[in-house]
Amino acid sequence: MRRVLIFCLILFSAAAVCAPARVEILQSKLNHPWSLAFLPGKAGILITLRNGQLLRWQPEEGLSGPIAGVPKVWAHGQGGLLDVVLAPDFAASRRVWLSFAEGDATGKAGTAVGYGRLSEDMTRLEHFTVVFRQTPKLSTGNHFGGSMAFDAKGFLYIALGENNQRNAAQDLSKLQGKVVRLTADGRVPQDNPFVGRAGVRPEIWAYGIRNAQGMALNPFRREIWMHEHGPRGGDEINIAQAGKNYGWPIATWGVDYSGEPYPETRGGEAQGVTAPVYYWKVSPAISGMAFYNSDVFPQWKYRLFIGALKQKALISLKVEGRQVSDEQRLLTNFGQRIRSVRVGPDGYVYVLTDESDGQLLKVSPKAR
Repeated sequence: MRRVLIFCLILFSAAAVCAPARVEILQSKLNHPWSLAFLPGKAGILITLRNGQLLRWQPEEGLSGPIAGVPKVWAHGQGGLLDVVLAPDFAASRRVWLSFAEGDATGKAGTAVGYGRLSEDMTRLEHFTVVFRQTPKLSTGNHFGGSMAFDAKGFLYIALGENNQRNAAQDLSKLQGKVVRLTADGRVPQDNPFVGRAGVRPEIWAYGIRNAQGMALNPFRREIWMHEHGPRGGDEINIAQAGKNYGWPIATWGVDYSGEPYPETRGGEAQGVTAPVYYWKVSPAISGMAFYNSDVFPQWKYRLFIGALKQKALISLKVEGRQVSDEQRLLTNFGQRIRSVRVGPDGYVYVLTDESDGQLLKVSPKAR
């Protein structure tokens, strides 16, 4: 079910420029997809749906049936089955990692993470094991975060929303509003910055996060980058550094949805808070993150791609060291919420749209 469309690439600069971008619709009828991961060779793409299904897509066969062995998810509000990433040693371990919302008997939920072994016939996850649970469970349907990424040494980073309990992001006894760092088996590394401190969760790598729904390894600097939703304004890009406080809700460029500042907020910057490398005063509602490190399209080299849910666009940014600039927008006239962004092994950018009839898109800068 492939359709090829040509859209305009809008450059947000002093003089707006429109250039062609090629979009191939590979699959539709996806019910609110959240994330994707590329399997080796010609095995296809794993896709999570927020309702709890894990599917496999292949170019000739299309979608598989639901893969068995996925944990039960709490599919309410923003909760459900979230991110999917392959273990760095997938070729040997066949380990697939999932993040998801998990409920409890009180009706509240938090983010959980685990892994299972993808069977040889790719129809089930075997021996799924939950290795991390966000505690306490505080969410009634908001701000789960859930983005994951492995660094170059094989450590797993997980971005956790603050469950719409903003002050919990500054409370180091809680796992809301944090980035956690685990080993490849889900244990706490002993060099995590807060290991051994009384009253502090040892899993924590960084804190002061509102709701991070994009995380990726920067291949040029070998750093974990992430972004997070602000409230009304204040979406931002950060670098996940050990022990750093990213400010929420003490420092934010956004305001409450009422239009008033939050009582805790001291401004866009505050003492002891690490400033973002880039932020938006008007929130695009960002989701998904991928660095372009392929020679297939040289004009995209050293660019960072991020989806926009509210503003319904694919954002492209130039990255030089830790400097971010030259914001561009793709798919602005496509009219769909962009949820997930990944660069494929073929050098194309793959996108999932967050709709009840969501789509898997293959994007290139121009017709070839």
